[in-house]
Amino acid sequence: MKAFYFAWVRERVGRAEEDLSPPPEVATVGELIAWLKTRDETYAAAFENAAVIRAALDKAHVRHEAPIAGAREIAFFPPMTGG
Repeated sequence: MKAFYFAWVRERVGRAEEDLSPPPEVATVGELIAWLKTRDETYAAAFENAAVIRAALDKAHVRHEAPIAGAREIAFFPPMTGG
C-alpha cells in the first residue's frame, strides 16, 4: 500500500510518500496509525494526537474504523480549514 503524507504530517514524518507493508493484524486505519507510531520518533510525533488525523483510502475520506484490506493507497492529513 502506498502512503501519502500531507502538510505538518509530512513535515514531521520527513517524507511525502512511501510504500507500507503493515503486519496482517493491522486491519483498520486506526490500527495502521497506531502501528506507524511505533516505527520511530518521527512517526510518533506526526501521529501523537491521532484523533485529529484525517485519512483517505483510495481517494475517499474514511473514519479510523475503516478497514484497509484491499486499499492501494492511504493519505494522512491534518484538519483542513478554509481560506
